[in-house]
Amino acid sequence: MIRNLVSIGHRRTRKTTLIANSALFPNPHPYYRTMSTNLKPWPYPMVESNGDYREEAYLEDHIGGPLYEHQHSMPNLPIPNVNDTLSKFLPTAMPLVESDDEGSTLVAQSECFAEQAKHLQEKLIERRDHFKNSSWLQKWWNQLGYLQVRDPVVVNVSYFFHFSDDETLPNNPQTTTNASIHRGAAMLIAAAEFRKRVITGTLPTEKIGRKEPKTPLCSAAFKYMFNACRVPHRIQDSYRMYDPSLHTHCIVARHGKFYAVDFVDGDTGDALPLEVLEERLKLCVRLAEEENSVGVDLGWLTSNDRDSWADARKKLLDVGGVKMEQALERLESGALLLCLDDEEPVSRKQCGEIFWHGGNSSSHNRWFDKSIQIFCTNNGKAGLLGEHSMIDGMPMIGLADHIVRTSYSDALTRAPMSGSGSDFASANNGVESIFGECSKIIDAKGITRVVADAKQSMTKLITDHELHVQSFQGYGSDQIKKMGYSPDAFVQMAIQLATYRLFQKQAATYESSQARVFLHGRTETTRSV
Repeated sequence: MIRNLVSIGHRRTRKTTLIANSALFPNPHPYYRTMSTNLKPWPYPMVESNGDYREEAYLEDHIGGPLYEHQHSMPNLPIPNVNDTLSKFLPTAMPLVESDDEGSTLVAQSECFAEQAKHLQEKLIERRDHFKNSSWLQKWWNQLGYLQVRDPVVVNVSYFFHFSDDETLPNNPQTTTNASIHRGAAMLIAAAEFRKRVITGTLPTEKIGRKEPKTPLCSAAFKYMFNACRVPHRIQDSYRMYDPSLHTHCIVARHGKFYAVDFVDGDTGDALPLEVLEERLKLCVRLAEEENSVGVDLGWLTSNDRDSWADARKKLLDVGGVKMEQALERLESGALLLCLDDEEPVSRKQCGEIFWHGGNSSSHNRWFDKSIQIFCTNNGKAGLLGEHSMIDGMPMIGLADHIVRTSYSDALTRAPMSGSGSDFASANNGVESIFGECSKIIDAKGITRVVADAKQSMTKLITDHELHVQSFQGYGSDQIKKMGYSPDAFVQMAIQLATYRLFQKQAATYESSQARVFLHGRTETTRSV
């Protein structure tokens, strides 16, 4: 099972750009492979979203399959009646008042609010009618809540998972291969399996409910999961999705160096043999050791505030030209990012800090804009960091759960070396340094200074925050149910009690709610108090 699911921070664009191959790259891009024969190609090699789900909805019909079969029959997000809202608001707000006068004022203002809100309610209804095939909220939510937020995504927005240990990892004292190679390769096998089901639409639609027929959840977020990356811009970021049929690589990071590693078969989308992936990860480690003192660590730039990172990215492109543009596109188009961290954490707190932001020792070994980053330390501890702008934690749990349930021994069975393995005889065939040809460019013309500034800002961000992990083993959801309570309500009451004991007064209590029962829904904010 997933250990320590932690959501850190919260939500805090231009029309969608559809870029055909000839427009994106006047000359054929050197990294584009021959199109897969079994994976359905997209109409465009890259789609750039600016936060309006409607603009990319055609991809759901194009991909098809069980994953998207309910999209056209899902209800739209309703607009609550103002009086109904007030009837629910007052009982939850009254416990927070601190005097009789404050309570009287709250009641009096609530009585006249319906008339005051009449015009705004009419405007909301107009917006709902304009968004007939979508959610009236989603564009606001995606843009104002995420893509326009200028804070660093790390710490403030992105969420992380801490995975349970894999007890089947090889433990041979006679080999120099550390556990990160074995577990990293196994996680890539699992990610490749889940990715194939997502990009082909064969993953079943998620559903909720105890009785049949269960309620389907919106699947819009899944197309932003793999081969995707947030891109910084002044004022508002964008989000790029690359046609997965054109890309067989993931990204591997070690010591702040980034490598493109082929990890799936170009025709079928299936994972390459486990032994092949292990050899390629070993090569990445060796190359990173050799290049450790060469160039600067560009990963620091992605940890900065969004405007500073946008300016730095523009400077990289101005200085690096076509080579830098191709390098960034190579990184952005990778299926996901595997970070091999040179760490050996033991406690949950140590692991949490590494998976949350990397700490001062590993945060340069990140590209915080990537939709998915999975981590593996030298002693086999593992986790995941999700970029939050276009996809929430719940859809990502399916991937995380599949990774955790796929042990090393499972991966070895499901992705064995076939035949003589001659097609994969050399690991060099599938590994390349992304910024290798740009090292001299990176060192020149002020880039080093920009990276140093980003590192300084990230160091302050890390030291300004603390993480404490509490693992309660006394009882769990089964025992709470036997007591006759809802586990969720029980925990909410515990949070409220703890708040009162700390501050001697009640405070507003937040819980995330599921809004994917509606078309293009994400989450909502519930105030249990």
